Amino acid sequence: MPGRQPRNPRPVRAYELKVTLRGVRPPVWRRVKVRSDITLEDFHRVLQVVMGWTDNHMHAFRAVGRKAKTRAGQATVERPEERQTRLDDFLRKPKDRMVYEYDFGDGWEHEILLERVADHPAGARYPWVLGGARACPPEDVGGVGGYARFLEAMREPRHPEHVEMMEWHGGPFDPAAFDAQALNRAFHGGWAPAQQDG
Repeated sequence: MPGRQPRNPRPVRAYELKVTLRGVRPPVWRRVKVRSDITLEDFHRVLQVVMGWTDNHMHAFRAVGRKAKTRAGQATVERPEERQTRLDDFLRKPKDRMVYEYDFGDGWEHEILLERVADHPAGARYPWVLGGARACPPEDVGGVGGYARFLEAMREPRHPEHVEMMEWHGGPFDPAAFDAQALNRAFHGGWAPAQQDG
């Protein structure tokens, strides 16, 4: 029947997620709160901002585990299906995981762990960055191995590639830089108190 509602609509919950860039040591990670019903298209945009990427490359979402699939039976979701796929199609309960791959050439894989499912209070603002550590690698640095070489060259002024890397990057690079409040201001137009309840 036209206009008929689904029998059991899924309630909107607040998801607390930990996003960790695989293979990088010390770890680059973010903890962020989002709505459970966010589409993967919008979640991709959130990940780009919280990690520090510039959305210049292709990406995909992938279920974790040999038998893991979305509610629709997919193991991988790429851009054409992202508008119809919600985050809670992949992640349903704490400890569920998925992978977000960005830049298939450099092969950056982000492990996304659902740490906590909470009530979705009225008026809550999402996304909300709860914490994190270390700067995002530069785009096109060459994946995990290229990033390690980049850091080595940037760290040591006598390194044979130091000047070249400084010029390529456009100046110094601080691998420890991270500012959760700056990210929250970016998402919420300058509105970012020290913490958010709920």
